[in-house]
Amino acid sequence: MAISGTAYDPKLFQFLVAEQDDYGTINPNDSGSPDNAYVALDVDSIGSPTLGINQTLDVRSGSRLLLDSNFFQDNVASVKEISVSGTATTEGLDLLLSHLTLDTSAPYDIASNVATSSYGVGTTNQTDNQILSIVMKSAASNADLSFKDCFLTQLVLSGDAGTEGGRIKFSATFQSGTKAASGELSANSIDVDTIITKNNYFMSSFDADDRIIAGVANAVVSSFSLTIDNPISFSGITSDGYEQATRSGEISATASFSVLYDNNFIDMFERFNTTQAAGASTGQTLMAHQASLVDANFGFDMPRSILTNVSFNEGASMMLDLEVKALGNGSNKFLGVSC
Repeated sequence: MAISGTAYDPKLFQFLVAEQDDYGTINPNDSGSPDNAYVALDVDSIGSPTLGINQTLDVRSGSRLLLDSNFFQDNVASVKEISVSGTATTEGLDLLLSHLTLDTSAPYDIASNVATSSYGVGTTNQTDNQILSIVMKSAASNADLSFKDCFLTQLVLSGDAGTEGGRIKFSATFQSGTKAASGELSANSIDVDTIITKNNYFMSSFDADDRIIAGVANAVVSSFSLTIDNPISFSGITSDGYEQATRSGEISATASFSVLYDNNFIDMFERFNTTQAAGASTGQTLMAHQASLVDANFGFDMPRSILTNVSFNEGASMMLDLEVKALGNGSNKFLGVSC
């Protein structure tokens, strides 16, 4: 075989996500029912998937080296993990937040009494983005990497006033317990149905008195990061991979901030050590353009939160690094995010 002489620019690769209707059946491309839109995320780079292939490379008795007859590989009982990062824009963020929270419209809320949910063989006609199909679209023809039965397990939303004018960025981690069938890692080219838009979000939209951290308002925020975890577990086994996927384990929402050490926040060490008490919320954590979240405006709200860390961060001015965690009360809102 001769050298092909072909090369591809990594910036021509794309990351596509779509709602999937039936467990075990990837969202079709321009045919089948339903043909849901593949949304292009605004990514820095598509990265590389972790296929989770099981291999045994042990040297067996009777030889000092690994024989071909001893080599074992299995791609059935494997969890695929896909990570991506980029800029948060409306279509992509709406899809990801709806899937992660199972809320149908912005602002996307997680209730304190959120239940376990399960999906598997026989789960059909899903709506509201419970299951996702992911395509890592290649710059080469008929070389897309396609993954079905995907679940977003972690979403990080962040902003830094010194980077891109405080534009909101994201990183996301997905998992699938379904076998990548023959041809799905060299699939026909998938069409982009919803292209990347320019409707960005910025930290500068946060109103001063609605920049609240553990009950203290008017924070001068240099940077922030919100992390939402909603784990998935896989069980059972068939020739197509794990039989069932279950949303179980702790749903958590944590946030970290770098804020100016000013007179509003001068007593945060005392608040962390003494004011904060067991069995109670220390106060609301809110980043928004007004007191309540609304559609088309980025923000997040933890009605109840606690401080988990307070520390100095020396810069041109003294800063504080603050970390908080959202609390539930068994019935009301645990977390809200709008975009």
